[in-house]
Amino acid sequence: MSTLHPALARARKFCAEYNLRIPILLAPMAGACPASLSAAVANAGGLGACGALLMQPEAIRNWVAEFKSLSKGDFQINLWIPDPAPTRDRAAEDAVRAFLAKWGPEVAPEAADPSMPDFAAQCDAILEARPAAVSSIMGVYPPAFVAKMKSRGIRWLATATTVSEAIRAERAGADAIVAQGMEAGGHRGAFDSTRAEAEMVGLFALLPAVADAVSVPVIAAGGIADARGVAAALILGASAVEIGTGFLRSPEAKLATAWADAIGKTLPEETLVTRAFSGRAGRSIATAYARASSSPDAPMPAPYPIQRGLTRAMRERAARNNDIDRMQAWAGQSAARALARPAAEIALELWEGARRLLQQAG
Repeated sequence: MSTLHPALARARKFCAEYNLRIPILLAPMAGACPASLSAAVANAGGLGACGALLMQPEAIRNWVAEFKSLSKGDFQINLWIPDPAPTRDRAAEDAVRAFLAKWGPEVAPEAADPSMPDFAAQCDAILEARPAAVSSIMGVYPPAFVAKMKSRGIRWLATATTVSEAIRAERAGADAIVAQGMEAGGHRGAFDSTRAEAEMVGLFALLPAVADAVSVPVIAAGGIADARGVAAALILGASAVEIGTGFLRSPEAKLATAWADAIGKTLPEETLVTRAFSGRAGRSIATAYARASSSPDAPMPAPYPIQRGLTRAMRERAARNNDIDRMQAWAGQSAARALARPAAEIALELWEGARRLLQQAG
């Protein structure tokens, strides 16, 4: 009589605890998580996601309403933990503005003063929505908000990029740790933004170390885009996996075609970590703008969110023109393995393939 592989047993327990049929979570990608994509993943038995960083409370409520009209499944809502106000350097910002004028519309000085949604109001809207889980990145939630989550039965999934961050998040009350490897597309989740590039740990080094260091379930994120990656992550101690880039070529993601097509052709070495779009370190396709911004004669990007404000006109024009060279084209190192298939099919095939591999190994 065969016994269940320990990795499968661990995944099955996680699914039972989170009311899922498959241990596949959609990564909460701000600006790339339409309700249609989340609903497709949830309908396949996984966990949908809303990246609410830039969403006002009303937009959060509208997203939740749309999701619920498309799915009876569950979802998480993600927020960044706010950074302290950045130090301003007008001369440096002017240098960035001059550089950006070569890549898009002239940037007005006031673009360096972007407004952000009120974090407390966003938190209130999330509590009102009562998602299955709330996730965090760039730090840990304040104790008062954690207490309110817990009182409503909402679980907290805390992103960590190092073992020390994972330990800190567990001590702060996290119900699970999302171990984000350096392979991940989009923004690095480092608690200290100044250390994001210095503490770049690959997922297969980070994951077992985090699993050994904490007592809560660990969710693997970063560079997972096929069944082999799912199976390997589970063997290394994960209870589930979180996937972003791997879903971005699906029709439900509604991505710009230039970005979706580029993802399918991007090799691991054709991505880079850059602050050139937002001022926060993130992994992007090595587009013409991203490469130029990394050249020695390019100005240093302004801090977040100033750089995000400065690049907004360029990014918006690029999106309208389907221009990959100037687009904010986040992608993980396994981008080329992303399939141009319906998201539900991707999710189910990822899990079924991983399950078969683990059964063979067991």
